[in-house]
Amino acid sequence: MSVMGFSDSRKKSAIRDRFDRLAGDREYWQRKGSYYYEDQQRYMRFLIPEGLRVLEIGCGLGDLLAAVKPSRGLGVDLSDMMVKEASRRHPSLEFRVADCESLDLDETFDVIILADVMGHLLDVEAALRRLRVCCTPKTRIVIAYYNFLWEPFLRLTEWLGLKMPQQQQNWLSPSDIHNLLRLADYEVVKTERRLLFPKGIPVISAVLNRFLAFLPGLNRLCLSHYIVARMRGPRSVSEYSTTILIPCRNERGNIEPAIQRIPKFGSHQEIFFVDGHSTDGTPQEIQRVVAAYPEKDIKFLIQDGKGKGDAVRKGFAHATGEILMILDADLTMPPEDLPKFYDAIASDKGEFINGSRLVYPMEQEAMRFLNLLGNKFFSMAFSWLLNQRIKDTLCGTKVLFRDDYLRIVANRDYFGEFDPFGDFDLLFGASKLNLKILEVPIRYQDRTYGTTNIHRFAHGWLLLKMTVYGFFRLKAV
Repeated sequence: MSVMGFSDSRKKSAIRDRFDRLAGDREYWQRKGSYYYEDQQRYMRFLIPEGLRVLEIGCGLGDLLAAVKPSRGLGVDLSDMMVKEASRRHPSLEFRVADCESLDLDETFDVIILADVMGHLLDVEAALRRLRVCCTPKTRIVIAYYNFLWEPFLRLTEWLGLKMPQQQQNWLSPSDIHNLLRLADYEVVKTERRLLFPKGIPVISAVLNRFLAFLPGLNRLCLSHYIVARMRGPRSVSEYSTTILIPCRNERGNIEPAIQRIPKFGSHQEIFFVDGHSTDGTPQEIQRVVAAYPEKDIKFLIQDGKGKGDAVRKGFAHATGEILMILDADLTMPPEDLPKFYDAIASDKGEFINGSRLVYPMEQEAMRFLNLLGNKFFSMAFSWLLNQRIKDTLCGTKVLFRDDYLRIVANRDYFGEFDPFGDFDLLFGASKLNLKILEVPIRYQDRTYGTTNIHRFAHGWLLLKMTVYGFFRLKAV
């Protein structure tokens, strides 16, 4: 054994012995820091839907693993005493003594949790690489760790006997962890900062932690940092079938041009027109186009309710393609750009592809000035809400896999059917599922037929209300 190897072995043994000694008092320390642990469990339950296959590294007493209610829960810990206590507390879950830096498992998981464990790993990159054998492309790594700015204060509280003495090996900054994830071939999906004040004092804690903690700048002082990441791997474009959904209302002059301008891509294309009770002959034009292009798989539905969101939900409920796309019938997003969206999702560059009209210069009449200002405001608001870059929330073109859409539908009760546009139902749902959101810039063009169905002030007020609603469902949870 090399000198370095012998040194690491001694350090590992010291960590194991320390947590073995702490196992009997761990419940005492968790009760003492109950506000912190309850907040962590609450946010983990938000990030991780019930009923998934979950692996927790450094599981301790297993309370966090139990809190997310997995269908298959496996906790591993270096400490034999911790594992024995966890098994006693949570007999429905499985716990094993194991070192994550040499972990050898022959199963994969939907979620892998590393909560407050990064500071105790001797080789973080090696541990992250080892976990790849437990990952599929859909697996999410959820990391919770202390803000390194709190190190002096936390060491003081340990010395005063106010916090469990852990003697962390590493104090890592957010950029350190992002870099280690990249080195181990992971990609960060999103980040969050929480808990400005880790003690429960009525009113004060609520104001500080549910509101002030999320203000830009101030949130950099939060104690708890969270990262959601996914595994990166070789990207090869596979052939998928595609459903292109075109919601329309009074768009008679755009129906045939849409069919003519959609390029061929994927293994099969299904084109769905969903009409929103048009009065200009749009339904009759759709039926004519269906008959005129028998070589194309064109289908026609009439929506039951009102609004684009209702049309999207009805169309996607009947869709059979592996990839689902929305194309606005006004054709201000050029149909010729759809292959860019297809390539982005088929090659796994992203899992939810969102169009952005706010990168390239627009044609002169493509977007009114007030609409442009509103879009820029909501892009900043929603980038903050979703913890991923969203430059253009209202671009109609959105693309995702049908399997992920069905997961959004299954989780829709969390938000409710609040969105008449359909854009935010999908964006909120994708964020809740920790999907990687990627934007594709497009050149927004003038409408050549008909008039816009957007009412700027009424819809702007509705969007503002949804932003506030989103804050309480996505941030202050």
